[in-house]
Amino acid sequence: MFIIDAHLDLAYNALNHGRNLTLPVSQIRATENGRCPEGIATVSIPDLMAGGVGVVFGTLFVTPASRRDIPGEPVYHNAAEAHALAMAQLDYYHRLADEDERVRLVGSQADLDAVLQSHEEGKRPLLGIVPLVEGADPIREPEEAEMWYERGLRLIGPAWDDTRYADGAWSGNNRGLTQAGHRLLEVMADLGFILDITHMSEKASLTALERYEGTAVASHSNARRLVPGQRQLSDDQIRLMGERGGVIGVALYNKFLRAGHAYRDPKERVTLAHVAAHIDHMCQLLGSADHVGIGSDFDGGFGARDIPLELDTARDLGKIGAHLEERGYEPADVQKVMGDNWLRILRKVL
Repeated sequence: MFIIDAHLDLAYNALNHGRNLTLPVSQIRATENGRCPEGIATVSIPDLMAGGVGVVFGTLFVTPASRRDIPGEPVYHNAAEAHALAMAQLDYYHRLADEDERVRLVGSQADLDAVLQSHEEGKRPLLGIVPLVEGADPIREPEEAEMWYERGLRLIGPAWDDTRYADGAWSGNNRGLTQAGHRLLEVMADLGFILDITHMSEKASLTALERYEGTAVASHSNARRLVPGQRQLSDDQIRLMGERGGVIGVALYNKFLRAGHAYRDPKERVTLAHVAAHIDHMCQLLGSADHVGIGSDFDGGFGARDIPLELDTARDLGKIGAHLEERGYEPADVQKVMGDNWLRILRKVL
C-alpha cells in the first residue's frame, strides 16, 4: 500500500525541538526520555518509510506571539519575523533532501514520478516531501507568493490562528477573508498553488471555496458532526469540498476524533473505530471514497499518548487501511483513502 500523509510538522520539530528525523523514532525517544514539551515522538524518516509512506506534506509552521504555549519556543510578532522563521524551515527541507539520499522534495510531476517509480519492486524507495505553509503570515505580501513557489512551496493555508489574510477557526472576529486574503487567492490561483482551508473560520473558508479558482483541500480536518467546534468541518464545508473535487485529510489527534476528549485524556478511549467513523461520515455524505485521505498531524503539538490506541509511530499508519478493509471497504476504496486521492490532487496540480 502506497500511503500519503498530508500533514506533518517535520521542520518545526527538527528546528524547535532538536529532533534528528533521520533516526528511528526509538532512538529519538531514548534521547528525549519523555522530556519533549510536544509529547512522545511518533515521526521520523525511517518510521515513515517502514510504514509504507511514500509522500508527505511537510509544513512550514511558525507560532504567533499571541499563542506562545511553550517556553523558549520561537514566535513572531510581525510579518518579517514570520518570514524568517518559515524560510528557515523551508531551508531545512532543502538541506534534508540534499543530504539524505532517501528524501526528495516534490515540486514537479517529474519529482513525483521519481518517487512513485522508486517504490516499484526491487528499487530503493524514496520519501517525497511537498512543502505546505500552515498560516500565511510568512508571506509578507501576496505578490511574494511567487518567490515561495520558486523555492518549492506548493500548498498555502491562509490561517492557523488569525492572520493578515483570514480569520482562524478559533477566532472571535467576523472578518472572514481580508482584502489581502482576496488578493492572495488571486496570486495563488495564477501560480497554481493548492489552497488548504484547514484552520480557517467557516466564514473565511466558504468565501475562499466560492472564490478560489484553483484546487482546494483540507489537509487535516475532521467532521464537526462527530466532534463539535469550528476547527472541524461542517457538512456544508465537506459537501463543497466534494463538489470541487478536493480531498479532506482526517487528523489523528484524539481530541479531534472523539467528542469531549481532552488533551492527555487516556489514550485507550480513542481507537481506529473513531478514525473510521470520521471517514465513514465523509464518504456517506459525499457518496464515494473519492474525497477523503489521511492528514495525521502527528507531532503537531501532541505525541504518542494522544493518538488512537492502535497507533504508536508513523510506521503504524497502514493499520488504518487494514481496519477499513475489516469494516467492509473495497480494497480500491481503501487505497484511495490511504494515498490515491492525494495522488490525484498532486498529479492534477503538478
